[in-house]
Amino acid sequence: MMLHKTPRLIQWLYPSLTWKKNVSDASIYLTFDDGPIPGLTEYILDELKRFDVKATFFCVGDNLKKYPQIAQRALSEGHRLGNHSYNHLNGWQTNTLDYVSNVVRCQKELIDLNNKGPQLFRPPYGKIKRSQIKHLKEKYEIIMWDVLSGDFLPTISPDKCLSKSISSTKPGSIIIFHDNIKAEKNVRYALPRYIEHFKNQGYSFQTL
Repeated sequence: MMLHKTPRLIQWLYPSLTWKKNVSDASIYLTFDDGPIPGLTEYILDELKRFDVKATFFCVGDNLKKYPQIAQRALSEGHRLGNHSYNHLNGWQTNTLDYVSNVVRCQKELIDLNNKGPQLFRPPYGKIKRSQIKHLKEKYEIIMWDVLSGDFLPTISPDKCLSKSISSTKPGSIIIFHDNIKAEKNVRYALPRYIEHFKNQGYSFQTL
């Protein structure tokens, strides 16, 4: 069973990773993993623009190379880009040297050319070894999450994706949606309704 809310024990075991933000106001941090891809990422950008909210996109380097114009649009509209490795590597299945090299390649070849500001990295699948953390944390803020929408799961309905995302969100939450094909049905339904719900509650949406 997937956990929409990251248990505090896991957050406690990895204190050097960013799970949520300590805020004094009603802020939420929308994030999107795996893009950019034509169609869905552009739909997401349209919705963010419609609601006048900002987000952070954790981009796969190979997708950035294929679709740089979508990333440029995101930046021009005030969003942030983060590093999601060049080839969407599973850290648990990759030796540390190869993993770090893949992250650095994404940063140097693509992220740094387009994006200024702090270096943000999110491990694909949320799977990263302590040895990989040790090598990366000096240069990157490693961003995890405390709310997982579950939009990528074929077994979750759009309504449940929305309701679980809403009920799990608190001030300072970092929530993951995905701009990949597996998530498209749920994202198109849940994202605008999620944003509208929290805007009506007085929340703001910030970049990391």
